[in-house]
Amino acid sequence: MRSTVLDTAELPIGERPEAWAEAMTLAQIPQHVTSLKTGTFQARVEMMPLGAGQLSLLSSYASVSVRRTARHVRQSDPEMYRVNVAMAGEIRIDQYGRQLLLRRGDLGFGDSSEPLDIHAGQAPARHLVLQFPKHLLRLPHERFTRLYGLSLPWTQGVGRLFGQFLTGVADEYAHCPPTAVEGLEATAVDLLSAVLEHHLGHDASSGGPAVSGASTHDALFLRMTAFIAEHLPDPALGPEDIAVAHHVSLRYLHRLFQDHGTTPRALIRTQRIDRCRRDLADPALGHLTIHALAARWGYPQPDSFSRAFRTATGMSPSEFRADASQSPPPADITYGEDRAPGRDRRYPVS
Repeated sequence: MRSTVLDTAELPIGERPEAWAEAMTLAQIPQHVTSLKTGTFQARVEMMPLGAGQLSLLSSYASVSVRRTARHVRQSDPEMYRVNVAMAGEIRIDQYGRQLLLRRGDLGFGDSSEPLDIHAGQAPARHLVLQFPKHLLRLPHERFTRLYGLSLPWTQGVGRLFGQFLTGVADEYAHCPPTAVEGLEATAVDLLSAVLEHHLGHDASSGGPAVSGASTHDALFLRMTAFIAEHLPDPALGPEDIAVAHHVSLRYLHRLFQDHGTTPRALIRTQRIDRCRRDLADPALGHLTIHALAARWGYPQPDSFSRAFRTATGMSPSEFRADASQSPPPADITYGEDRAPGRDRRYPVS
């Protein structure tokens, strides 16, 4: 899929605020932009449609004040929730009369139906913004609004799984076929539901669980996928290890994975191949042999890795690496070392 990119550094200073406002119209969230520093305006945005929603990567975001007024809301309200994933710097968000300061590692929440103020200081910030239709979230609106003005961590637990999934989508978006993007949006919302369940599920004032029983079922699956991601280097990793670690029977484990359209071994294999593909395409790892890279992700035997890789990709590892070396390098964005899997409807079943 192709994304839409605007980098104000490529424009004359006087044209930057207007160009940014136009870009935000494409993002379905009209707003007014001003510079906090006379004569400058600095920001870059990459907009990536995901089904009915959108993932946006904002970087070089400095000396900017953004306001979405009540008039803007009346003019256009796509009825979307917004999740900010702070990756660098800090931004201040004011909505619903609450003030939120987001720093690296924080998640913040809001929606398109209320006026909004965002302020970024002189230090460049970088953050991801996930927008999606409100009806996709299995959580009552009044419960979601309790999060406004609060920040949650995305560097640990299920929050880490959610944050790393979004950074992974941004990293690989250009390589995703159009048929995959709706599944990516659904996966992101499922992961977010698990995050919210974790943080709201024990709220005594809520009068009940944060999300439905079906989402609890999903949350266990997500914890299992996180466990798989952490233990991929172990060649012996199998269904028994996953079941024991999560105190469930093998029968229940297989039924849970079947409900999500896959099996434990198929998911392990898919995630290992994905990690190997990423490493084989990384120029910074060009000094390592194919066998060394495969061994990092649970393939100690070169022959078995070559067979598995060719079955999954239609190419040998050496052919894939040579082909990747001829492709243009990815955008100059730095993400975490790990990639964690989410619920992906494209997982194979075997």
